[in-house]
Amino acid sequence: MTHYWLDERFPEARTVTKVGCKDISKLVAWCEHFQLNPRYIHYRDRYPHFDLLGPYQYEVLKAVGLHDHISRFHLHKSNE
Repeated sequence: MTHYWLDERFPEARTVTKVGCKDISKLVAWCEHFQLNPRYIHYRDRYPHFDLLGPYQYEVLKAVGLHDHISRFHLHKSNE
């Protein structure tokens, strides 16, 4: 799920993509596949997820073929 998002901790980010999976082992494997640190998984009871921001967001969305997200949210490599 990609949506507009503002957080003063990340002033350069205007969107976030949440990658969620109830199966934590699958989510960890997904992080490792994309060379992302699973330490940053948010362990929510009902919706464990990993937040993608900035260049990682663009690269992962591109890699998994979610070009509509890239287009809809005006993401491109220069958003780094």
